[in-house]
Amino acid sequence: MTETTASTTEEKAAPEINIIIISDSAGETAFNNAQAAAAQFPEAVINYRRYPFMTDKKKLEHTFEEIEKYPNLLIIYSMVSEDLQLPIIKFAREHKASYVDIMSPIMEAISQTTGLKPSGVVGAKHQMTDKYFNRISAMEFAVMYDDGKDPRGFLEADVVLLGVSRTSKTPLSLLLANKGLKVANLPLVPETHIPKEIYEIDPKKIIGLTNDPKVLNRIRRQRMISYGMDPDTAYSDMSSINKELESAMALYKKLGCMVINVADRSIEETAALIMDHLGYED
Repeated sequence: MTETTASTTEEKAAPEINIIIISDSAGETAFNNAQAAAAQFPEAVINYRRYPFMTDKKKLEHTFEEIEKYPNLLIIYSMVSEDLQLPIIKFAREHKASYVDIMSPIMEAISQTTGLKPSGVVGAKHQMTDKYFNRISAMEFAVMYDDGKDPRGFLEADVVLLGVSRTSKTPLSLLLANKGLKVANLPLVPETHIPKEIYEIDPKKIIGLTNDPKVLNRIRRQRMISYGMDPDTAYSDMSSINKELESAMALYKKLGCMVINVADRSIEETAALIMDHLGYED
């Protein structure tokens, strides 16, 4: 996000882009590359929409039906089969969407250098080890228990993320899940009951996320503008933000959990801190 510049004219909404990740495997490489590139555009509002294991044209057709409603599409795909690449290219061109092929240029370069032809095996990088399946299971767990959807997930999780709105809980959950950790997260909303399960967890497994008030104010204002709404609401009010953060810090102190300020950190840096705290190797 970028700081809003004061002006006598109407504030300009932050540019928004819907990045569609399509893969015939888990799509981790494409997603990680997209995140790394998007980190260079902090002023943009980035929405990631992932469609893994697209192994036939029928699945692709259902995906196209879903994503054609989104504006400002960037389609990033990682497909071994040319038969599945062509429908994606056709769809992108018909809908005037930008598209990037992650896999083919690298395979072609290796082929030219070695004189060998690619095997054409889908997911060849991922041998079906327990580690691979654990990672896939962790991704499903993170989606299932995102935003405190089911308090039972807190007791099963390897790590529980707490934080007020716009402290990167969901993207951080998915990044940690991609490393094999089962992650649940809970948004801290003022005057909302904290599930009893939170107090039953080992405090070491809980991570309290916080942010700088001015940064939160800027992010929330831009978010409202991107939705075409009035940026000056209780959601972005500085006094309200300060109260939210103070309340969250009070809870963290009560729980005795680790606290991380995400204001000047990428989600990769935050994830590394959490992995180290929990004793996991990155």
